[in-house]
Amino acid sequence: MKAVILAGGLGTRISEESHLRPKPMIEIGGRPILWHIMKIYGHHGITDFVICCGYKGYMIKEYFANYFLHMSDVTIDLADNSMQVHNRAAEPWKVTLVDTGELTQTGGRIKRIAGHIDGTFCLTYGDGVSNVNIRDLVAFHRDQGCEATITAIQPAGRFGALGLDGDRVTSFAEKPKGDLQWVNGGFMVCEPSILQRIGGDDTVFERGPLEGLARDRQLALWRHNDFWQSMDTLRDKTYLEDLWTSGKAPWRVWDRLRG
Repeated sequence: MKAVILAGGLGTRISEESHLRPKPMIEIGGRPILWHIMKIYGHHGITDFVICCGYKGYMIKEYFANYFLHMSDVTIDLADNSMQVHNRAAEPWKVTLVDTGELTQTGGRIKRIAGHIDGTFCLTYGDGVSNVNIRDLVAFHRDQGCEATITAIQPAGRFGALGLDGDRVTSFAEKPKGDLQWVNGGFMVCEPSILQRIGGDDTVFERGPLEGLARDRQLALWRHNDFWQSMDTLRDKTYLEDLWTSGKAPWRVWDRLRG
């Protein structure tokens, strides 16, 4: 099974970083968040990736083209223009990098990689991490018999919530759940038939195609009540960086023993 990752957006809400690099290449713990996402999938046995590039996509291509240089120790002999790689640190990944256009919408990007889809596939965004169990998600999708399954999450509220009694605070929650609504957290599983619901480059996948699937009762819901976090803003990046540095990053499932 392949995992398709949408990695071509402009990332305007985190422009402090994205003016220099595409959002999926912004680093957490010295590695692009795209790498973290791929490690999550790899832990669950999915190692064949299709990356939908767009804005500054050449930086993503260069990263994987020089993966050994980024991940390993090297000796470079300038006299004979040779390089020796030491302690090769590589992943068992196959990565297809497709230029899907700088201004193409999410649905259009998926349509553009149709030639690389050969069966049921995973689909997610290049800016969110989670400890969702991909194996269980795929099994659930197959049991449902729908064209697509989305992982639904309840994001934390942006600000702390206060319980009040007159002029006294009776309770304080640092990051309570938002308005108790379930939202699309990415980490989807799709059948190739969804491609027929996508028009051209201007198709927003979250509107027409997903709305149509819901109307036709072809969209299943996998509820994830554990960790999920997107990296929309610099504040989000700092939060994820702090979790990683503390050694308490919940999405770092690849370092844990499998049950």
